Amino acid sequence: MSVSEKTEINLVALEELDIPGLIALSAAVGWDYDKHEIRTVMSSGKVYGHKNMEGKIVSSAAIIPYGSSLASIGMVIVHPDYRGKGLGRKVTQKCLDSVSDETTVMLIATDEGKPMYESMGFCSIDCVYKYLCDSYLSIEQNNNLDMEITPIHEENLPQIVRLDKNAFGEERKTFLIHRIKQAKEALVVKDSDGMIIGFALSVLGPINLILGPIVAPNAHIASLLIDKLANNHQGRLRIDIPSGNEAFMSHLEKCGFTKVSQPPIMIKNSKQLPSRNKALYGIAAQIFG
Repeated sequence: MSVSEKTEINLVALEELDIPGLIALSAAVGWDYDKHEIRTVMSSGKVYGHKNMEGKIVSSAAIIPYGSSLASIGMVIVHPDYRGKGLGRKVTQKCLDSVSDETTVMLIATDEGKPMYESMGFCSIDCVYKYLCDSYLSIEQNNNLDMEITPIHEENLPQIVRLDKNAFGEERKTFLIHRIKQAKEALVVKDSDGMIIGFALSVLGPINLILGPIVAPNAHIASLLIDKLANNHQGRLRIDIPSGNEAFMSHLEKCGFTKVSQPPIMIKNSKQLPSRNKALYGIAAQIFG
C-alpha cells in the first residue's frame, strides 16, 4: 500500500491515551513493546510521533533525560506504509530539540537506523551484546561469600541510585523508581556490614523476561544475581551486556545464552559517554541506554 504525498501527517507529543496506538505501531515492525514498558518510558521521559488524518500513529521516538548532561533516545519506529518520507528523521530531531545542545545524547542503533543517525551527527563509540536464552541452565557456583541477596525495599533506593549512577555515568532516580515498580523481581546484594553492593531487576515482557539493569562489584556476583532472576522461569530470557564483560558473557553462554546481535552505541554532542566504573553488567533495555 502506498500513502499519498498529500496525506496530512502531524508531529505531536504522545500521551497515555496513545499507548494502544504505540503498541500497534511496535507490532507493525515486529517489536514487542507493551503498555507497561511504554508507561515506564512516558513516566521517565517524552514520546513524540506522527499521526495521520485518521489519528493513527505512524511514527514514534522517545527521549529519556538523565540529569542535565545525558539523555537516551529509543523507540524510533516508522510504520512500513510511511517509510521514505523522512518521518524518522523528523521525530528523532524533535527529541533532540527537547534537550539542550550541551546534552550528550546516546542511542543504541539498529542496522536500518544507523545511516540516518550518522547523517544527523551521531557517531559510533561502542556496542552492546544482545543475548537470548530459551532454556536456562543453572550452574552451581561457589557462594561462600559473606553476603546476602534479598528483595529490594523502599529504604534501599538511595543506595541503589548511587550505585547506578557510578555504574551508568549519570543519575537515573526517576527512571529507577518506575522500573522497580514495573519489575517482576528486584534484588539487592548486601555485604557483611549490610551495605548494598549491587542490584538487579527482571521485567516480564510479552516475549522475554528482560534481565537488567545488573549492577555488581564483579562478574561472579553478577552471575549469582542472574541465577536468582532466571532460575525457575519458564520462557525466553534476554539480556543486553555492555562491552568489556567477556568473562560474564562466557559464563552466560554456559548457562544457555546465545549472542544474537551486537548493535552499536552512538552518541551526539560529545566524543564519549560519562565515566563508568565497570560495574554495569546488563543494561535495563536498549531504549534506556
